[in-house]
Amino acid sequence: MNNRHFRSRTLFLCLGLGVVFSAAGLIHAQEAATANSANSLKETLEYLASDKLEGRGIGTEGLEEAAQYLAKQFEAMGLKTDLVNGKPFQSFDVVVSSELGPEEQNRLELVSGEETIELKLGETFTPLAVGGSAKFDVPLVFVGYGISAPKLEYDEFADLDVKGKMLVILRKEPQQNNPHSVFDGSKTTQHALFSRKISNAYQKGAAGVIFINDAVGLEGIKAHIQPAFDVAVADLVKVQNAYKEKDNHTADEVAAHISTVTSLGAKIAEYGEMLGDGVDELIPLTGAGDESSRTDFPVMFAKRSVFEPLLKKEFGQSLLEIEQSIDESLKPIVGEIGSWKAVGQTDIVREKATIHNVVGLIEAPNATSDKVIIVGAHYDHLGMGGSNSLAPLTHEIHNGADDNASGTTALLAVARRLQAKADQLQHRVLIVAFSGEEEGLLGSAQYVKEPVIPIDKTLMMFNMDMVGRLDENKLIAMGSGTAAMFEPLLDQLNEKHKFALTKDPGGFGPSDHSSFYAKQLPVLAFFTGTHNDYHRPSDDADKINYEGMARIIDFAVDFLLAIDKADQPPAYVAVESTQPEMRGGSRPYFGSIPDFTVVGKGYGIQGSSPGSPAAEAGIKGGDILIDLGGNRIGGLEDFDAALRKFKAGDKVEVVVLRDDKEVKLTVTLAPPR
Repeated sequence: MNNRHFRSRTLFLCLGLGVVFSAAGLIHAQEAATANSANSLKETLEYLASDKLEGRGIGTEGLEEAAQYLAKQFEAMGLKTDLVNGKPFQSFDVVVSSELGPEEQNRLELVSGEETIELKLGETFTPLAVGGSAKFDVPLVFVGYGISAPKLEYDEFADLDVKGKMLVILRKEPQQNNPHSVFDGSKTTQHALFSRKISNAYQKGAAGVIFINDAVGLEGIKAHIQPAFDVAVADLVKVQNAYKEKDNHTADEVAAHISTVTSLGAKIAEYGEMLGDGVDELIPLTGAGDESSRTDFPVMFAKRSVFEPLLKKEFGQSLLEIEQSIDESLKPIVGEIGSWKAVGQTDIVREKATIHNVVGLIEAPNATSDKVIIVGAHYDHLGMGGSNSLAPLTHEIHNGADDNASGTTALLAVARRLQAKADQLQHRVLIVAFSGEEEGLLGSAQYVKEPVIPIDKTLMMFNMDMVGRLDENKLIAMGSGTAAMFEPLLDQLNEKHKFALTKDPGGFGPSDHSSFYAKQLPVLAFFTGTHNDYHRPSDDADKINYEGMARIIDFAVDFLLAIDKADQPPAYVAVESTQPEMRGGSRPYFGSIPDFTVVGKGYGIQGSSPGSPAAEAGIKGGDILIDLGGNRIGGLEDFDAALRKFKAGDKVEVVVLRDDKEVKLTVTLAPPR
């Protein structure tokens, strides 16, 4: 299930044998059927959640092997698997890593008249993967910490024109050691984030960003290095004194002494250099993140020492004095850096991987409708962890047994059960195993953009994500309010299945059904809740409740068969969502649903939450928002940052790209939700 960021079997076939069960015999048969079903589920899930599949991470051989396995399963059970150019795979590309292009295409010079300072790649500057690729020859402007926080009465962009200029920005924020600072005391706020600073620069029309280290951060590093330096010096003195106490030494003792002294000397030299300018280190290529929605916006990191003399000459103060002055007065010190320009180029190469949605169709030869029911689950997970892991410092296989080997296993079981009843179905059923869900619902977003069967021929979408940890009999049905018939039907069926059922009416949630609800389709998703192993290496197959899964599959099949045979089809109901933008914090409500497949154009929108400001303004799925209230928007981070500059009740002009044409709309923002 995506983050972004939440037993009694009752169907029996007596095969016409006229068998009459006693009550005790019926219970025994139910238990036996459940056990058999659970054993079958266990075998499939243990394979999908095995180390062999490498956590089914994007770009891994394990994910590809899982896709091939699912395709073979679809084919073996008799599904039609040639719907996408004769194959079961709906393929699309995603970025899996970033690296620097050739050295000659990653260069930075500071130029003023006849004077040139050439920075050396990897030594005095490095491009960052959170930026893009571009050539530049633009004026240099110092903008302090790069903060725009009018609500805190601190805005370093307020009286400064930065359009088309390269901005030099300090890390962190002012008053870092002041417990009474408006920036949440001595805690770090959102204004200190690389992403927020880059977004501020981009919104204001800057040509790019160069980050440099802040003084407090360097002093913090020195505070850790000084004790190590002192210990190394003391150890050297101790070793030397001990050696002098003995008049004669063996060859082995001499060699050992030389080795020890050499080692300690190297440490002292290293620590000494770091206590000088050595702590002014560059961060690595991916040190601020590994991807960007702004593909032509260069972001770099440079040595603070390079800019020290330029800033002192321009502002009459050293960088440290500038920072101290800001701390004392909380007044920005910003401006152009004389006649200096940044001249150069960045080249960030994005490595892509092709991943697949796996698609199979239950054809229903006796169907009375031309519409299709979609049943889905995502089969990707986090691989070895990474930024989406809740154990981010652990480089270990995240097998994702519950998330979402459980839903994928259930998908196969449901498909097999429905295929066995194909000649009784009134609708075709499209079975889709989605990929890229963990990266932002990419697979389902791709499907609704290029549907295998037209969206207007889709009856509803049923999703299963994390259905393997049934605890205290609690089952959650998300999307229960997206069709009027869903909740009464769920209650009716649950009289037999007897779950402690929670009905969540909203159609937008952190899984693939959200993409379909954005297309105004009824959706329902089964979910057994989060747990302490979610997005951690410990989400393993031995913690799955297989009997619970079998019961959930029974419920799912009964629900789908009831929908298939209903006299009236489920009709879409607009349900307001409390979290459609997948972002928290104090900012007014807008109501858009992000489309993470849009990269490098603006903030892609899948749809608008019913009744939201975005919906009332006429913002539609497929729109790409490029400006919000005069702030340039390159992606979700820019949108979120720009939105925080306004308050509920503000009427804000937005510009969206619709069919490659700019459309201006006015959104009246609502209170936060």
